[in-house]
Amino acid sequence: MRLVASLLLGSIALAGCAGLSGQGTGNPKNPKPIAVSQLKPTQGNKTSGSVSFVQNGDRILIDARIDGLTPGAHGFHVHEKGDCSSPDGMSAGGHFNPSGKPHGGPDHADRHAGDFGNLDADANGNAVLKLTIPASQISLAKEAPNSVVGKALIVHADPDDYKTQPTGNSGKRLACGIIALQ
Repeated sequence: MRLVASLLLGSIALAGCAGLSGQGTGNPKNPKPIAVSQLKPTQGNKTSGSVSFVQNGDRILIDARIDGLTPGAHGFHVHEKGDCSSPDGMSAGGHFNPSGKPHGGPDHADRHAGDFGNLDADANGNAVLKLTIPASQISLAKEAPNSVVGKALIVHADPDDYKTQPTGNSGKRLACGIIALQ
């Protein structure tokens, strides 16, 4: 009986996963590109989390879930290099800015493509951010000039002030992860 129950549960789990394809919807007639980043702490820090990017028509939906932060605001940006190898995250380079625009917040018309604003950590150090960005600003198409695929995502120690050029004065890098297509 246990074997039958185990096989049945395994079949149900596989059936539930069948709708999850590498293209997102499981519907080959309407694929949605998906990318994810698993953030890992830089040396001496404990910040980590995951971020998903899903293209829905002419929008990119971003869902970030981060923990290990101090309560309050923390700058959150895509950086130009897909390299998290240095202990301090500096190998990720500067902000991703394919259009050569000034630094700003997500609601500014002229801003770096990688300026995602601030994460707001609660009293337990957890932050959730849901953001929608026009696909004209960032792309999940690997070869597009504004593609975030293969770039690094950084969580900073301090809030982004949305005006200091070119960084937003967000401080040291607490976590780094590479954005990869699924």
